[in-house]
Amino acid sequence: MRRSSSKKKSGKSNPVDPIPTSTTDLFRSASSKSSTKEMDRIDHLFNQYANPSSNLIDPEGIEELCSNLEVSHTDIRILMLAWKMKAEKQGYFTQEEWKRGLKALRADTINKLKKALPELEKEVRRQSNFADFYAYAFRYCLTEEKQKSIDIETICQLLDIVMGSTFRAQVDYFVDYLKIQNDYKVINMDQWMGFYRFCNEISFPDMADYNPELAWPLVLDNFVEWIREKQA
Repeated sequence: MRRSSSKKKSGKSNPVDPIPTSTTDLFRSASSKSSTKEMDRIDHLFNQYANPSSNLIDPEGIEELCSNLEVSHTDIRILMLAWKMKAEKQGYFTQEEWKRGLKALRADTINKLKKALPELEKEVRRQSNFADFYAYAFRYCLTEEKQKSIDIETICQLLDIVMGSTFRAQVDYFVDYLKIQNDYKVINMDQWMGFYRFCNEISFPDMADYNPELAWPLVLDNFVEWIREKQA
């Protein structure tokens, strides 16, 4: 038999050529340029509201920001925005805080920031985030060095903003109590967080499962006693 002169085909398939390094670099370069442009726009937006002498967005700048976002400066979403930025000083945003928050929200224009606020609110109200936000709201109101407590009037306003939409009845009763009692002039973090725990763990208004032996802050023991006297 005549032997074929053709060579047998190998069973191995040719490996796929890797993407040329130049192409990979091109993708990286495009992504880097896009990110840089976004940060440039975020910086530009910061400069529109910042006080040039301090390079901070101060209370006046925040007022202008709220006006452009069409929200009140007392709107909880402004506090949520501060939480997202991890802002340290009430009424002020540094450029670094601003960049951190807006980059996370993917908002490099006022319109994008406005559209991001509803999603930010959903994020904050998730159970996994809200306790952290609630604690942050207290710390954000500590405006003096080494300050560890907040006056009753401010606490009442803060409770209404932070918890009013979720635990309306509990907040109304607690605010009424704080305004008429004479034992406390200020509230500390332990008492503040105790009220959060109270709202989440205790049935209201019967409070049948409230046990004063379980190391509740004394202000809450007194609050529960006050309500029970009103209910009697």
